[in-house]
Amino acid sequence: MSVITAAPCETLRAAYKAAKAALIQRFQTASNVEPLMHALARATDDALKGAWAACEVPDSAALVAVGGYGRGELAPYSDVDILVLLPDAAPQSDITVLNGHVERFIGMAWDLGLDIGSSVRSVAQCIAEAGNDITVQTSLLEAQRICGDAPLFQRFSKRYHETLGPRAFFQAKVLEMRQRHAKFQDTPYSLEPNIKESPGGLRDLQLILWIARVAGFGSNWRELDTRGLITEREARELRRNEGFLKALRARLHVIAKRRQDILVFDLQTSLAESFGFEATAAKRASEQLMRRYYWAAKAVTQLATILIQNIEAQLFPSTSGITRVINGRFVEKQGMLEIARDDVFERELHAILEAFLLYEQTRGVKGFSARTLRAIYNACDLMDRDWRRDPENRRLFMEILKQPEGITHAFRLMNQTSVLGRYLLNFRRIVGQMQHDLYHVYTVDQHILMVLRNLRRFAIAEHAHEYPFCSQLMGNFERPWVLYVAALFHDIAKGRGGDHSTLGMVDARRFCREHDIGQENAELIVWLVQQHLTMSQVAQKQDTSDPGVIKQFASIVRTERRLTALYLLTVADIRGTSPKVWNNWKGKLLEDLFRATQAVLGGAEPDTHSELKSRQEAALALLRLKTVPEHAQKRLWDQLDVGYFLRHDPADIAWQTRVLYRHVESGEPIVRARPSPIGAALQVLVYVKDRPDLFAGICAYFDKNGLSVLDARVTKTRHGYALDNFLVAHPDHDGSYRDIANLVEQQLTALLRDERILPEPSKGRVSRLVRTFPITPRVDLRPDDRGQYYILSVSANDRQGLLYSIARVLAQHRIGVQAARVNTLGERVEDVFLIDGKSLSNNRTQIQVATELLRAIAA
Repeated sequence: MSVITAAPCETLRAAYKAAKAALIQRFQTASNVEPLMHALARATDDALKGAWAACEVPDSAALVAVGGYGRGELAPYSDVDILVLLPDAAPQSDITVLNGHVERFIGMAWDLGLDIGSSVRSVAQCIAEAGNDITVQTSLLEAQRICGDAPLFQRFSKRYHETLGPRAFFQAKVLEMRQRHAKFQDTPYSLEPNIKESPGGLRDLQLILWIARVAGFGSNWRELDTRGLITEREARELRRNEGFLKALRARLHVIAKRRQDILVFDLQTSLAESFGFEATAAKRASEQLMRRYYWAAKAVTQLATILIQNIEAQLFPSTSGITRVINGRFVEKQGMLEIARDDVFERELHAILEAFLLYEQTRGVKGFSARTLRAIYNACDLMDRDWRRDPENRRLFMEILKQPEGITHAFRLMNQTSVLGRYLLNFRRIVGQMQHDLYHVYTVDQHILMVLRNLRRFAIAEHAHEYPFCSQLMGNFERPWVLYVAALFHDIAKGRGGDHSTLGMVDARRFCREHDIGQENAELIVWLVQQHLTMSQVAQKQDTSDPGVIKQFASIVRTERRLTALYLLTVADIRGTSPKVWNNWKGKLLEDLFRATQAVLGGAEPDTHSELKSRQEAALALLRLKTVPEHAQKRLWDQLDVGYFLRHDPADIAWQTRVLYRHVESGEPIVRARPSPIGAALQVLVYVKDRPDLFAGICAYFDKNGLSVLDARVTKTRHGYALDNFLVAHPDHDGSYRDIANLVEQQLTALLRDERILPEPSKGRVSRLVRTFPITPRVDLRPDDRGQYYILSVSANDRQGLLYSIARVLAQHRIGVQAARVNTLGERVEDVFLIDGKSLSNNRTQIQVATELLRAIAA
C-alpha cells in the first residue's frame, strides 16, 4: 500500500469544500451532467483517502465505495455509501485496535462535510448480509476499492459474484420494483414526483443495468444494444432521458442546497429557469419543465418494460414460447399479446388499434409483449393524418370504447405507448399538462383516464358496493360508451386559454362527426362536455332547498337521460381530482339534487306546501318509532318557518325535535353532537337564545379545536332562538367521531354560556402548495332573486381559521348568517353564505363589509 501523507481535518475539509464548490459553479453553465458526477466522486475519493491516512487505518482493512458512489457517480448532495472491509481471520486484539481506527475515520468523514452511509463488515458478513437482503446485495454489486488492502477486496469481489444467481436476482428486483411503483400509485404523473424512485425515474434505469450486469448481458446501454436486447434507437433514447433525469436531479440538489429528490412545487420554477425555460402567456416555466419530465418518465417506463421482458425471455427461455395463435397478425405468448412478425404494423396499419381491441377481447392476455411494444414504439411515424382519418381505424377506436371489459386498461396502455395521443392530437397536447388549481393532484391526461376508470367501475358488478346508487344508474343506462367519450373530452381543452368546456365542445362535436355517431348520442356527448361543471356548482354553491333552484336546473337538463349522464360524469369527475376532495357530504348533495330534479322532470311541480307536509309526516313517523309523545313536536315546530323544514331532511328534523321538544324555552344553551349519518363527520346541534355574534363564536370554537365546517344550516325561531346545525370534520381524524362527541358538547356549552368579546382569528399557516400557487381572493355580495336575503360568495386559499375570520367580520357588522355552504376543493375554498342585516341596505356598508372580508381572507 502506498503511503498517503496525513493532513489535518481542517485542511482536508477546506480542500474538499473548495473542489466541490468549483465543480458546482462550472456545472451552472454546462449541458452535460456526467463530468460533474464523476468529478464529485473523484473529489470524494481524495477526501476519504486523506482521512483514511490521517486516521492511520491499518493496511489489513480496505475502504470500498458502494451504491451510486461505487458507480463513480455522485449528485451534488448525495449520500456517500462506503463499506469498511475487515479481514475474516484476525486476533481479537487486532480487531479491537482496527475498530478504533475505523471509528475515528468515520467520524472524520462526517467532519469533512460528507453525508456518510457506512457499514463495517468482514467478507463473510458481507456475503451473509447480501444473501438476506436484496438491497445490500444490490449495493455491493457496484463496489469499487478506494484504498486499503487490494487482495482483501479481490477476495470479497470473487466470493460475492460467485453467490449471485441471475434468475433469483431478476425476480427479487422486479418484485422490489413493483412494490416501489405501488407506493407511487403506479404512475409517473404525480404533480410532485420523486426523480429517483417514482415509476419512470432513475431507479428504473439503474435496476435494468443491475439485472443485465448480473445476467452477464452488459453494464451499459451500448452493450445491451450489441447483445440485441434493445435497438440502437432505443439505446439512444434511454441515454438521452437518463442524462436529462440526472441533470434534473443534480440541479435540484444545487438549488435546494441539500439532498432533494422530490420535485416539490416550491423549487419547480427555479429549476425550470436553470434549464433555460421561460414563462409565456400560456404556460409557466415550471409547467414546461414538468411536461418535459413527464415525457421522459413516460419513455423510460415504456422502454424499461420492453427491456425487462427481453431480459426475462433470455433468463427463462422455457417459458417464452407461443401459447396460442389468435389470428394471422397476433399470437399469445405466456399471457402477452405478440405480433406474428416484426413488420405487421408497417404492412397493416389497422393492426395498431386492433392490438388494443384484442387486448380487451382475448381472455388470458394481460399485456403486450416486448416485441409488440417495440413495434408500436417504432411505428409512431406511421400514425399520421391519413391513419387517423382511415374509416377502419375510426371503427376500431369506437369498438375499443364499446367493449364490455378492459376499457380502462386499454386506454392506459394506449396513453403509455403514445397511441392515444397520436390518434387524438388534442389529447397529445395535454399529456403531462399540469393543473395549478390547488384542486387536481394529477396531470390532465391522468385525470381524464381516472374519470374514465371511475365510470367503468360504476359498470362493474364487483365494485357495486363502492357507490351503489351510481352502479344502479349505470346498470340501466343504455350505451354507456357515450359517457366514456364525454369523459375523454371533458377536460381535453385545458391549458389552451379560454373556457375549456366551450373549447372541448368543439373537439367533441368534431369527433362525433368523424366517427359517425348518431345525432342523439352526439348531442348528449357535446352537452355533457359543455355542462360537466354545472351540477357540482349547483349542488355545492346554491340553496337546493329552494324549489326555484331545482326548477332552473331542471330547465338546463331537460331529460332524465341527460340528468343521469351528468350525475354519473360529475361523481366520476370529482372523485378523479384528488383523494381529499370527495366526501360523503358532497355525495349526498349531488344525490339530493339528482332526486329532486328527477321528480320535476317526471312531472312533479315544485310545491313548497306539499314538500313541507311530506317532510313533516316522514319526521313524525320517525318520532313515533322513538316513542316521542303524540303532538310533542308542536311547541317547537310552531316556532320554525318553512325554510327550516325545506333545508333539513326528515331524519335530521326528527333527531333535532327529539332533542329539543322539552326545551323550547330553555334558558341554558343546548348542544348535542353525534357521528354524522352520512359518515366521516360530526353533526353538531346548537340551540340557544340568539345574539349577533353567535355564529362567529361557534366558528371560533371549531377553529380552535381544528374542526373544519363542511356545512352550516342556521335557523332563527319566531321567539328569538337560534337552531343551528353544523357538519364538521377533522383533517387527521380517520375513525369514529363518537369518541369526541361528548367533549364537543361539554366545551361548546361552556363557551356559549360566556358572552366575552370574540377572540382574534388565529393566523393559521397555509400549506406549501398554497404558498407556491396562491389564488386571488374574491368576495361577491349581491341580493338574491327575491330581495329577501343577500348571497355572499367567497373564494380563497384554505387555511385554519378562515371561516371564523369571515364570521367575525359579519358579526361585527351585526349581519346574520341564515345558511352557509362550505366547499373545500383541495387547497382552495369556495364558500357561499345566505346573510341578512339592516346594514346591508346601505351601499357604503356593503363596500366596507366586502373590503374587510377581502382583508380577512387574504391575511
